[in-house]
Amino acid sequence: MSTNMSVVTDFILVGFSHLAGLQGFLFSLFLTIYLLIVAGNLLIVVLVSTDAALRSPMYFFLRILSALEIGYTSVTVPLLLHHLLTGQRHIPRSGCALQMFLFLFFGATECCLLAAMAYDRYAAICEPLHYPLLLSHRMCLQLAGSAWACGAMVGLGHTSFIFSLPFCGPNAIPHFFCEIQPILQLVCGDTSLNELQIILAAALIILCPFGLILGSYGRVLATIFRIPSAAGRHKAFSTCSSHLIVVSLFYGTAIFIYIRPKASYDPATDPLLSLFYAVVTPIFNPIIYSLRNSDIKAALKRTIQKIRPAEI
Repeated sequence: MSTNMSVVTDFILVGFSHLAGLQGFLFSLFLTIYLLIVAGNLLIVVLVSTDAALRSPMYFFLRILSALEIGYTSVTVPLLLHHLLTGQRHIPRSGCALQMFLFLFFGATECCLLAAMAYDRYAAICEPLHYPLLLSHRMCLQLAGSAWACGAMVGLGHTSFIFSLPFCGPNAIPHFFCEIQPILQLVCGDTSLNELQIILAAALIILCPFGLILGSYGRVLATIFRIPSAAGRHKAFSTCSSHLIVVSLFYGTAIFIYIRPKASYDPATDPLLSLFYAVVTPIFNPIIYSLRNSDIKAALKRTIQKIRPAEI
């Protein structure tokens, strides 16, 4: 029995191979979405980096969030496009491990960064007089660095743990990328203890930042409700609404996907749910922050005016 353990050297990403007649359409669709994600988030990175009016901590974190979304999507979509275009769905075990690490790294970093952005809104609304001290440039760097470090530890820990388990076949992953739950389906033997450890770790990295976000916005809402004028309440809440929408989209699907036993994994519906947080949510972020943010729209107008040829 031991000689048959861990003999899997590569995997097959089943993805959307069952939709044989739609491969060309899916390729065009995902390519368009990917280009929009990269262009939209890159535009925010460029605007925040070049416009002097976007120097507040909120935009510092927004620039990092946009960069994370580009990396987060680039881990999965280009490989999916390759599979749709060529029909070749093999991925080596090392490549699968690398993809899982990067996906978890970017995802966990985003979890922590969204919590830092909630703290920024708390400091701006609840402690306006101390805001420059609470969110100094040094503090922003420390929060961002902590988010990146946490993401690296989560990605490395989960990936090394899962790929140290034995795989002895089959090697077909019912997903379009190397996600934790479908990979666990292929592990040999009883994995109930491993599964519990993974769920607890996922709950820690997802629910702890989410709890900080809820705590921050609990204080924010209490402060907003004490503002006497309706216009003041609306202005204060509008500075938080974009972040709240992004948090709801990101955490809603992440909690459902990761904090549950592998027995509940459904290969028919879960890849579609994964599409939502791996592909759809990243395209919403630049739209949400651009359409609902007057500073971003004003910075875009200034940038267009700078690069537009002078009228004769």
